[in-house]
Amino acid sequence: MDMFETLSQPGGIQINMNFEREEPGTVRKPAGGMPWVSVAANAPYFITEDGANWTPIGQNDAITWPDLEGIFRNKDMATVESYLKLLVDHGVTCLRLMLEYCHGESRYFEKPVGRFQPNMIRLWDDMFALCEKYGLRILLTPYDTFWMWLRWSKHPYKKVNGGPCGKRSQWLLCAETRKVIKQRLAFATERWGSSGALFAWDLWNEIHPAHAGDSIDTFSEFIDDIGSFLREEEVRLHGRAHPQTVSLFGPVLRTHPGVADSVFRHPALDFASIHFYESGTIDHPRNTVDAAISTGRLTREAILHTTAGRPFFDSEHGPIHTYKDHHKTLPQPFDDEYFRHMQWAHFASGGAGGGMRWPNRKPHSLTLGMRKAQLALNRFLPLINWKQFERRNLNEEIKVSIQGLAAFGCADDQQAILWLLRTDNLDKNGMLRHDVEPVQGCVHIPGLSYGHYQVTAWDTAGGHVIRTFEVQHETGEHLCIAIPPLVTDIAFAISANAGKI
Repeated sequence: MDMFETLSQPGGIQINMNFEREEPGTVRKPAGGMPWVSVAANAPYFITEDGANWTPIGQNDAITWPDLEGIFRNKDMATVESYLKLLVDHGVTCLRLMLEYCHGESRYFEKPVGRFQPNMIRLWDDMFALCEKYGLRILLTPYDTFWMWLRWSKHPYKKVNGGPCGKRSQWLLCAETRKVIKQRLAFATERWGSSGALFAWDLWNEIHPAHAGDSIDTFSEFIDDIGSFLREEEVRLHGRAHPQTVSLFGPVLRTHPGVADSVFRHPALDFASIHFYESGTIDHPRNTVDAAISTGRLTREAILHTTAGRPFFDSEHGPIHTYKDHHKTLPQPFDDEYFRHMQWAHFASGGAGGGMRWPNRKPHSLTLGMRKAQLALNRFLPLINWKQFERRNLNEEIKVSIQGLAAFGCADDQQAILWLLRTDNLDKNGMLRHDVEPVQGCVHIPGLSYGHYQVTAWDTAGGHVIRTFEVQHETGEHLCIAIPPLVTDIAFAISANAGKI
């Protein structure tokens, strides 16, 4: 399909693929020089097409939030570039972005339906060009379904506004809406899909029964219809297709457990993603430990749901109830620790990367402390051979010789990641104390083959090696690791030393 063509859809909706550029010559298309990302053949993680390990470290961002708002109409490109450089300098590899973010009237991607707005096309041309320049990638979702739901009366897709759909409860069911969804995705991949800066597609943000007549029955068919169309379009245009996922508001899994078949196991999807907004511990945290324990449990549950060999990661989390309903921003020291604890619980439990925070701060931006935590995680990555790491979650199987420690870990028979967190030294503000006596003991990890292992103990706050030592695993079911003096938390990378086995 040529992007400069007008299509007449049944029902009278005109899909106008043509547009007039403002200021000809200023709109930049991506060069397409970055290697594409795909799922590793032998592990539930990601690699680039040139065989390098790649891990999504980043957060949710938005084209209307302070750090990126200057890209619209090129109002402040210097600030945008400075921000992207800061991200890369702090180990960020990926941003989750929505093609339109419609909590206002000025950022609709189409208005009216089928007319793709020149200013928005220019914005995304520039965004992809800048991401290629700085080596960042985008997890792209075509609709901001949260604000689209709340402000449906104004959205161009509503039938009274000239759109295809009468009710928001019919988004996933309406045949005419399916057509315009496909047209949007077709336009996006024709314009930007050649770029390796496009990591993957989140086909539908927080798929929900409310979008389909309060039913999950159509979810799998919707994913197959939209995802297959996009994949075929990408193969036609580019000779290959970007990975696909569909995100889910996590609590829906409790009320509608059958949704796991669609989100975690649908054969057309390449990886699984969910949004960790557990009530109390995560969405309105009172301490930084319970959030980590919930994250570890939720990651384990998700991995057990997910098709073997398929990556999983949390693509949204944060204190949404505190921020949205209580109108409070968490104190920065507390939020930094809450962020870091959730990141390592997710990562050590077998998630790809540290999860992707929705800022839920005023303004909507991560703190410098959170950036330092992202950099500390990025520096840890080379300690594991990800494309050969067939991890399984071991949070409940790992044994610790002393009380007051929570263990988070995953392993195959040659490698392991472990994170230990003190649970017995919270202060009155719900944060870990640093003025307590350190504890020491042993941790026992099952499933590793007999042989010689190198162990790297890691400072998750400072982002550096604490010590490196070697252990021999010769008898028993568990590899025993000595815990260095521990005040708050510590991570370990454990790898078989083939030359000494």
